[in-house]
Amino acid sequence: MSTPIGPDTPAPERPRRWLTRGIAGVALSSLFSDTGHELTTSILPSFITVTLHSTASALGLIEGLSNGLMGLATLIAGPRADEPESRLRLASGGYLATAVATGAIGLAATVWQAGALRAAAWLGRGVRSPARDATLASLASQDAHGRAFGLERAGDNLGAVAGPLLAAGLVAWLGVRPALYLAAIPGVFAVFAITIAAREARARPTATPQRRRMRSQLHSIRAAGVAPLLLPISAFELGNMATTLLILRATGLLRADGYSVAAATTLAVLVYAAHNLLATIAAAAGGHWLDRRGSRAPFALGASLYVLSYLLFAVGGHGWLTLVPAFLLAGSGIGLAETAESAVVAGVLPDALRGSGFGLLGGIRSLGALTSSAVVGLLWTTVSPTAGFLYATGWMAVAALGSGALRRRLPGGTVSANGRA
Repeated sequence: MSTPIGPDTPAPERPRRWLTRGIAGVALSSLFSDTGHELTTSILPSFITVTLHSTASALGLIEGLSNGLMGLATLIAGPRADEPESRLRLASGGYLATAVATGAIGLAATVWQAGALRAAAWLGRGVRSPARDATLASLASQDAHGRAFGLERAGDNLGAVAGPLLAAGLVAWLGVRPALYLAAIPGVFAVFAITIAAREARARPTATPQRRRMRSQLHSIRAAGVAPLLLPISAFELGNMATTLLILRATGLLRADGYSVAAATTLAVLVYAAHNLLATIAAAAGGHWLDRRGSRAPFALGASLYVLSYLLFAVGGHGWLTLVPAFLLAGSGIGLAETAESAVVAGVLPDALRGSGFGLLGGIRSLGALTSSAVVGLLWTTVSPTAGFLYATGWMAVAALGSGALRRRLPGGTVSANGRA
């Protein structure tokens, strides 16, 4: 028998929509910004080696130093992003600095100028990242962190598809320098998008944390029990080499299969775009899966997919039957694993520590990428590409085996066997 509804009967409460304007704003900021700097990343090798008449070693030095500075900036900016009132300034300022410095690379007349501007752009990325992620975590409810970060990672990876495709068209139409100038435009759109998101977050009541030193913040993060969770994440990042090495491996295998240098490079970049497209799909789908089942399974699967991908790259062989599955497996792996990493930090830490937590995560990612790429490159040169990929495979296997550490009790909740609160 149904219960009669009278004038005094309260209406049933509607479930809160997880996708808000603020969450969409964060995802769009990642999409626009990544489109701009991936556009530049695609052109930079030709700009450095052909336009500025430098060498591949100069390009490697620029990229290595820029990534190192980005990691340092992320660590330093993290504690400031614990303060909700500082997040808008850090996020919008970081996005604007990235946009301006990225577009200004086209003005460089010397290699050191291009390197300085690239480093400035990456410093902006480091400053903005903890504030952006802390803002996103505050906008999403506890049971929607997976979907929120999955959408943000999907936007980032979709930008990595659009950027190279735009680069190819703009260079063919306008030339190298004009294409670099135009890379600033998507970055400006990112500033507007993150401003909308940050203002929505500031409209929500939050406790203002007491400003503390970085050492105190790190102690509080450790006391929250984050350290064991970072062990498998660190192992994953130590195996997560730069994607430029995947492109280099694909180019070499295609050349050995009879393709010209130009054809091999073009085909490798197209397969890389497919890699980013699959990462977009995996991040969005993985976020929904993560909210239902917890972080452990998506992270473990992501690391396992990398094991399979790196083994294919290590074995080599000629033809698309090796390269296409290897790239697609890696794309799926990064989409799942990065979404799980961000959701773990958002779910375990209170809002007053999330900026520092995301700063620490960003530092681990940057240091891991720098270490992995350097070691793989050294093994590649001194032993063989196979040795480098097998080294990275080992770290991914460690990450997959250690994923059980992601089963964790969250603040104010309980954890089931699958790790879900």
